[in-house]
Amino acid sequence: MENQILNQDQIGVRTKQEQRRQVWLQMKQNKEAYLMILPFMLVFLVFTIIPVIMSLPIGLTDFDMVQYPPTWVGLSNFYNLFLNDSIFIKAIRVTLVFAVFTGPLSYFLSFMLAWLINELNQTLKVIFTLIFYAPSMASGVYAVWQLIFSGDSYGIANSTLMNLGITTSAIQWLTDSKYILTVVIIVQLWVSMGAGFLAMRAGFQNIDKSQYEAGAIEGIKNRWQELIYITIPGMGPSLMFAAVMQIVSAFTADIVARNLVGFPSTDYAAHTIMTHAFDYGWIRYEMGYASAICMILFIAMYFANKFISGLLGKYMD
Repeated sequence: MENQILNQDQIGVRTKQEQRRQVWLQMKQNKEAYLMILPFMLVFLVFTIIPVIMSLPIGLTDFDMVQYPPTWVGLSNFYNLFLNDSIFIKAIRVTLVFAVFTGPLSYFLSFMLAWLINELNQTLKVIFTLIFYAPSMASGVYAVWQLIFSGDSYGIANSTLMNLGITTSAIQWLTDSKYILTVVIIVQLWVSMGAGFLAMRAGFQNIDKSQYEAGAIEGIKNRWQELIYITIPGMGPSLMFAAVMQIVSAFTADIVARNLVGFPSTDYAAHTIMTHAFDYGWIRYEMGYASAICMILFIAMYFANKFISGLLGKYMD
């Protein structure tokens, strides 16, 4: 009787050997596709996977790659980061503020813009997609924002405020620590319409239109109900991909601040964890210390990704 119960429980359950055989069969059937992605996977392995794996052991060393080989120091780098490095503690606060504002807000803006663009005709879809995606590719965008937030009376923001009588003198947007982080967050939101925005655009495009017809028959009456009950559940993978990209973008923010307010920023007002890693890795060449910083950043992004996966997991089925 027990054997019969076990046999019934095992019906439809593949053994690990069968699963491996099935995977190998699928790879053989799609060998051309795997061959096409092989160059990318090799580059990804060499320049992303291996460095991430190596960052932990290197983070346990004193490694100045200019003068001498790595020296084992154990957890000393991590100890110094949290107990002796006041700039790193400030960088944590700046990064969290940056992530809280730019991550969810940029994600919401990307979704809403993709939704609105999806309602337009094909020509306008292409035009507006290019308009909102282009800033993520253009390096010259920083020159435009520096002109807008120039610290003299000729800057667009200052001249506008002075003409309206709101201020009587020019505000030093890019050098005054009271305004630096706000300005950087605004610019980051503008340039963050990248891969996540395109993923959401693709997600809207891939939803089967017949689902909306079926929803109307079942009692869905307006666009908001369509969005909640059909659109969002139907684009789960796109939402997940966009969320991961926003997490990475928010936690690794660095280039915008360095290009806009310089390095280091006044009073380290825009000094993020990634900026701290850049400082020790590419300016001081203290690769052991920089690797420890990157490992902490990687752990933070991992847990943030797990949290988002829990929220969006119900849309992945």
